[in-house]
Amino acid sequence: MSVRSLPAIAALALVSVALVAASSPTGLAHGAGMFGPPWISIETPVNPYDASTRGAFLVVHTFHHGTQLDAPLSGTAEGIMNGERRSIPLQFTSTSRPGAYALRKQWSDGGVWTLNIIATQHENYVAQALVEIASSGQVVRVEVPTRLDPRYGDLPFPRQLSAQEVDSALRIRARLALAKN
Repeated sequence: MSVRSLPAIAALALVSVALVAASSPTGLAHGAGMFGPPWISIETPVNPYDASTRGAFLVVHTFHHGTQLDAPLSGTAEGIMNGERRSIPLQFTSTSRPGAYALRKQWSDGGVWTLNIIATQHENYVAQALVEIASSGQVVRVEVPTRLDPRYGDLPFPRQLSAQEVDSALRIRARLALAKN
């Protein structure tokens, strides 16, 4: 092999790596620690024709950039019922689709509730969804807190709210609901 053919072989190797990365569902980022922001979205109403989601209150989808993939979920139902503050840990179940988790109702009827759902890609990258539930039991609002990050241009970068921010928003909603009645 001549020294002249080494650059061609190196170029061919780079093209091969790029093709493997492009054909992989999560690309090279998966093996390299998945740098960059995760994303989370909420599906409601739930598809009644999918046996793995039938009867669920909502479905949570987790992503790395635009690729849907499995990510650890945690969450709580934060509520105020009859003036009493409540916090209930949530349990999620896998569905027939990767990165899609069913959430069945685990909180009481009535009162004011906010579901605080967090997808963790790794300790430095989390995405959070706040799902506000009306006293009627219906989802009235979903928020994914974000901030701008210069590394991602104009794209939103997920931001995790503090427990105090979640509690404050819940208490404001409870006061507004009380004032309506």
